[in-house]
This record gives sequence, structure tokens and C-alpha cells, in this order.
Amino acid sequence: MATANIGFEEKLWSMADKLRGSMDAAEYKHVALGLLFLKYVSDAFEEKYEALKNEPYADPEDRDEYVAENIFWVPKEARWRHIKDNAKKPEIGQTIDNAMIAIEKENPSLKGVLPKDYARPALDKTRLGEVIDLFSFKVGDEESRSKDVLGRVYEYFLSKFASAEGKNGGEFYTPNSVVRLLVEMIQPFKGRVYDPCCGSGGMFVQSEKFVEEHQGRIGDIAVYGQESNPTTWKLCKMNLAIRGIDGNLGEHHADTFHNDLHKNLKADYILANPPFNISDWGGERLTDDARWTYGVPPAGNANYAWIQHIVNKLAPSGVAGFVLANGSMSTSTTAEFEIRSKLVNADLVDCIVTLPGQLFYSTQIPVCLWFIAKNKAPKGLRDRRGEILFIDARKMGHMVDRTHRELSTEDIRKIADTYHAWRGQAEAGQYEDVKGFCKAVKLAEVQEHEYILTPGRYVGIEDVEEDSEPFEDKMARLTSELAEQFAKSRQLEDEIRKRLGGIGFEF
Repeated sequence: MATANIGFEEKLWSMADKLRGSMDAAEYKHVALGLLFLKYVSDAFEEKYEALKNEPYADPEDRDEYVAENIFWVPKEARWRHIKDNAKKPEIGQTIDNAMIAIEKENPSLKGVLPKDYARPALDKTRLGEVIDLFSFKVGDEESRSKDVLGRVYEYFLSKFASAEGKNGGEFYTPNSVVRLLVEMIQPFKGRVYDPCCGSGGMFVQSEKFVEEHQGRIGDIAVYGQESNPTTWKLCKMNLAIRGIDGNLGEHHADTFHNDLHKNLKADYILANPPFNISDWGGERLTDDARWTYGVPPAGNANYAWIQHIVNKLAPSGVAGFVLANGSMSTSTTAEFEIRSKLVNADLVDCIVTLPGQLFYSTQIPVCLWFIAKNKAPKGLRDRRGEILFIDARKMGHMVDRTHRELSTEDIRKIADTYHAWRGQAEAGQYEDVKGFCKAVKLAEVQEHEYILTPGRYVGIEDVEEDSEPFEDKMARLTSELAEQFAKSRQLEDEIRKRLGGIGFEF
């Protein structure tokens, strides 16, 4: 969601943030997002309830009527009207906890997912009542669902919490413009979409949006994910439930390396933003793992373990796009160099994009996108075997606040179109190398460069427009400007001396 088109989400956030008081952002995240979820399921339920009341012979309290339409069954004590009526009472925390427990009991897919600690003494009950009042707008009825009101609010809140949490925020949230770029580039139209470290589910949400925007059906893609952080796993379950996305995230949170919940999955599309440069991933216990086709990744850095896990999970014509720290493109440690050279020689690396800094909430380090293709000569596309596309997008994007940069829709289109044109997609136009931005490179050249995959090494420096001003004229102009500045500088110096002298400080 581009920052420019945010309206009510921003207003809502600033009011909700005011109510946070001194509460830690990481803690408040669950308070606010849990209530938003409760409001959503209640709205969707109430709308169906009212419709059933007006139907002859229909029973609005018949659970099956709701289940048949994928609407969560909400028992009386969990309906928003009941919550709102009790918002000002000191026991409101317990009322919400009971509501969450009741919803989980009635809807097995939400078992163990909803936050249930609103009654804790540390949570200011007056503030909690105010947040309930704040959220008493329609989010789950049909009109709001068609406008994705809650999805937009939920996503905006996630991004704001990620920003407020700083370093830890990156664990559950990948910036929207980065996710959109990945999705636009690999175009997950139909098939199995997998994210081995899915955070709060942004990759899935964008994939579904992509399918809808291209007149596909939501059911055209099947979603598989895994997440090791228990609270983030719950956020993801809630995020998908809000969107009506039926995703397989496993029965529980789990570490992808040590407990792969989708062992036999072969995915058509893989989208991922693995945590960067993890050193304590337990690699020393996995030296004989079947996933390490191209070499054993070093125990001190998980980057190349993620790459190989992803390659291992791809279907025969599968495509993967994922975020990694820039070091992954050029690291020369023995194990990583060996794996990278084998990946290149196996012709799996399709495209590398370097991104500008400051895109992430969790880190200032510059990052890159890797695209892996199992089949570089698929039906309907150009045969690009023996070639890698390099794109240097470091100069793209614009600052949205003092510390964060975002890629615009035009930036995303330009990068994605370049990749699609190179792949031979007719609608993207004719591909050509652009100095300083993109270059299609033969494997032999990459091998000559010791398998370094940094785009800047290949794309060259963009041509600067020819300067038509003759050298003598330019020097005359510049020296006279410099003389002027020297004169001004002397004037200022004299003025400062005079003033200091006037108060008794000669020098």
C-alpha cells in the first residue's frame, strides 16, 4: 500500500497509538490486532445473522448456515455488541478473553491462535475500553470486505508496529513494496505458493491480490507456509483468516531447517524473506541433510542453507524469488563460494536485483533479490539457458520519512518489465541492456568474475549526458563563482571577528 493513498488507516493508527501509552509496541501489537480480528469475525457473522432473520424458515442461530459460507461461528458472548456494551466495565479484559476462548472452541481452525491475555493486571482497562470504542466501525460486512477495509488496516498496523519495534519488527513484516516487487516478478498465477519463513503472511496476501488483479480466481493458488516464531505464526493465521485465504501453515510453529512441516512439497512458486545472516541456526546438527545438493552450508551463516532449502522445494518448472543480504552475492568463504559456483554452473540462477538501502524496518543493511528458475526454457518463453540477468536498482525508490525508503509502483513496474522482457514475455516489450541498470550476461563471464553475482560488476556505469559547454567557458564561469564565494567567506570572517572583538574576544 503506497503511503500516499492512506486515509482512515493513518487516522486510526494515530488514535490507537495514542492509547498505547507506555505499553511496549511488541505487546500492544497483540492487543490491537487481536481486537481488530474479533471485530472482523463479529461483523461478518452479524451480517449473515441479520440476513437469516429475514429469511422464512431460517434459524439465525444455526451454526451450519455460517460454516457453509466460510463465516466463523461467533457465540453470543463473543459478539461485538456484547464486547462494546461491557467496554467501560473493570472486568472488560476477562470478557474479551472469554470471547477469544469461545471463538477458538467453536472454530477448530483458530485453535491456539487468538491472544487471550486481556485480563492481565498490567493492561490498563480504561485504555482497553477506549480502543474498543475506536474499533467500533464496520470492518467485516460485505461492503467493507469488498474494499478490504480490515485487510488494509491490519496491514498498515503491522507495518507501523514493525517500524515501532525496529530491529525485531523484521521478523514478522517484509515491507509492502518489496513483497509487491517479488510477486510482480514471478507472477504466481496458478499452482502451489510456498514461503518457508512466512512471518505474518504478506507474501500470501500479495499473491492472492495479484491473482485477483489479473482476473484469476482466489482458489487458483494453494498456499503453504511455515514460521518458527509462535506469536508470528498466530499473526499469520489471523492475517490469512481475515482475507479468507485458506493456507496450510502446519499444525503449529516450527523451525524449517530442523522440522520441515512440508517435507514432500514441490512448489510452483516460492517467495521468501529469510532472516539475514543467522549464525545460530543449528547447522552443525544437519551436516548430512538431503537438501544440501550443492554443498554443506557453513554453520556460522544460514543464507546458503535457505537458498538450498528453496531450490530443493521447487517443482521441475518452479520459480523462486527471495530476499538476501548483499554479502550472499559475493561471499568468498570456501563453503559458500563452492555452493554459489555450483548453483551458477547448474544454471539455476535466473536473475539478481540489488535494491536501495533503508527499505527495511529491521535493518539498514542493503539487500538483494535472488530469482531461481528450475527450467530456463519453458514453453511460451525464450530459451535463456546459459544466461543470467543482472539489475542494479540501488538508485530507485523515494524516502517516505527520515529513515525509510519505498519503491513506487513505477519502480516496481520498470524492474518487473525488464525481467519479463528478458524472459521473452511479449507484453513486456523487447529487452535490451541499459548501461548502469541492466545486463544479460553469459555464464562464461560470471565464471571469469569468480562467480560474483553483484549486478554493479556487470551493468557498468550509466552514460552521463554530453556537456555542451566549452571547457574554457566552463572554467571561466566556475572560477568567477569561486571568487565570489571566497569574497563572501572573507566578509563573514571579518563580521565574526568584529563581533567577537566587540564583546572582548580578540584573535
